[in-house]
Amino acid sequence: MANKPSDETPTMTADVEHEQNDQIIGQAFRWSVAAFAICAVIVLAVVILNRKPQPVPTVEQEVGLPALRESVPVELPTIRFTDVTQSGGTLFVHENGAVGNKLLPETMGGGCAFLDVDNDGDQDLILVNSQHWATADNPPVATDRLVLYLNDGQGIFRDATDEWGLNVTVYGMGAAVGDYDNDGNVDLFVSALGRNVLLKNDGRKFVDVTEESQTGGADDAWSTSCGWFDFDNDGDLDLFVCNYLAWSREFDLSQDFRLIDGERAYGRPQAFPGTYSYLYQNDGEGHFREISESAGLRISQPATGEALGKSLGVTFRDVNRDGRIDIIVANDTVPNFLFLNQGDGTFVESGVVSGIAFDSHGNARGGMGIDVAHPRNDEGMAIAIGNFANEMTALYVSDRPDAQFIDEAIASGLGPQTRLSLTFGVAFFDADNDGRLDLLAANGHLEEDIERVQKSQTYAQSPQLFWNCGSASPTEFVPLTDKQCGPDLFQPMVGRGLAYADIDLDGDLDVLITAVGHSPRLLRNDLARGHHWLQLKLIGRRSNRDAIGAEIEVTAAGITSARQVMPTRSYLSQVELPVTFGLGLADKVERVVIRWPSGITQQLDDLTVDTRHVVTEPDE
Repeated sequence: MANKPSDETPTMTADVEHEQNDQIIGQAFRWSVAAFAICAVIVLAVVILNRKPQPVPTVEQEVGLPALRESVPVELPTIRFTDVTQSGGTLFVHENGAVGNKLLPETMGGGCAFLDVDNDGDQDLILVNSQHWATADNPPVATDRLVLYLNDGQGIFRDATDEWGLNVTVYGMGAAVGDYDNDGNVDLFVSALGRNVLLKNDGRKFVDVTEESQTGGADDAWSTSCGWFDFDNDGDLDLFVCNYLAWSREFDLSQDFRLIDGERAYGRPQAFPGTYSYLYQNDGEGHFREISESAGLRISQPATGEALGKSLGVTFRDVNRDGRIDIIVANDTVPNFLFLNQGDGTFVESGVVSGIAFDSHGNARGGMGIDVAHPRNDEGMAIAIGNFANEMTALYVSDRPDAQFIDEAIASGLGPQTRLSLTFGVAFFDADNDGRLDLLAANGHLEEDIERVQKSQTYAQSPQLFWNCGSASPTEFVPLTDKQCGPDLFQPMVGRGLAYADIDLDGDLDVLITAVGHSPRLLRNDLARGHHWLQLKLIGRRSNRDAIGAEIEVTAAGITSARQVMPTRSYLSQVELPVTFGLGLADKVERVVIRWPSGITQQLDDLTVDTRHVVTEPDE
């Protein structure tokens, strides 16, 4: 039977149609509401954007300004220096071989060293010479040699080069002095462009032992600052030698270095590859092993694997106070190095981590000379590095035993006064024996015609002496002038090396500043302030005989000053081994504490002031 349509079917269809119509109407309504809302928002936005802003009432706030540091007047000392270069008999003239080709090594030499070569108690003097360039048509000149001057005890010197067998002709750079064989005679190492030289002092003359000691280095190396120190605390001295650039005459001449008007200029260090420095470990039998690679001292460029270092200055100090002496290196246009001694024959490079690698903006500077000391007579340690022109001398300070440094050159007053100078040698020393370490800088440019390019620069530049006025003034280091020191110290020169010693045994420190291609300047300190002083000459027994690396603390009038037996400092230079403490008005020493490299601590009480004391290391 066929199905018949139900009577409800039409009604259900109508309901569906009504429901669909309601959905369509609802959706349309919602779209209309949404469109209206969008239009309303647009209209409101237009109104807001075109509305003229209403002024906001200003409420004046009190701003807390930093308290001004009170400027305390400081009476500057009179520290007169007298030029005794000629009258003292030091008639040396440095030969750098410059004849117009402008080869970079011509700008860098001029090392010097104070040492007691004949053990008579006064300081003799070595001046390192470079030489005429040796070519097929121009052989070396025999007179281009380093010179030894013997001191008569009163600061008058005579040339004793021949009698001591120092007929050494190399393109010399720097010097390092130390008794590496512990026989009581100070020996001499000379760094050079090319082979270096080790000269053993037998008590009557110097003997060349370079070959048998294996310390000559590579024939094509360019060595600069160098120094003796006992890194493994075995009682004999090891040797660190800075190497600067991978240089050759051919490569230098092939570079198109220009100054002005097409004239050739001296090359920039950035144009030359870096190098690795040397570390020679002493076996105690007169032989050395070069261990820079196994010791972790060969620092390379992360991206290329090439040598990073361009090292010009070095000094040594136990920076993190762990009883092991560390190595601090000033580099030219690349980060400075701090090699922390691990005590197992290796070092860890920590320049970046410690804060001494760069300036405050993260830039590498043109570092040359370097020194480290305690200029504030507290736990704070300061590293001074002389830098290129338009770069301030650095003063990295650490108040903690974890080798963390902050550059305080600006805060100390040193930075602004050194910005224009091109500084090579730097050295902390107490110029006026007031008990605080001052800072001396040797300055001079590379280019004779630099003033034609930079009006703020000159070739010859004045040395600078910064007096340490301590906490009496917001500015810690104050530059002295002719008014305080006389005119001789500040005569412009092309300064390079810098060293100090008490050449006339009167208790104040005299200075020597070398000049590339010119005569050095020997300046006698004619201090007349009535300040007391104390000198200590240490002799090691379990430690190395020169006691290099020993730390000395002297307490007088309740103030404790710290110094280190360390001849290696400044640039290419060595200062005297005896350590001088200025005592100011204190006429009595309460206590002297010596921490020998062997680990022995010795205390001395009631030492007489205004005299030199020779102290021998106890057995235990």
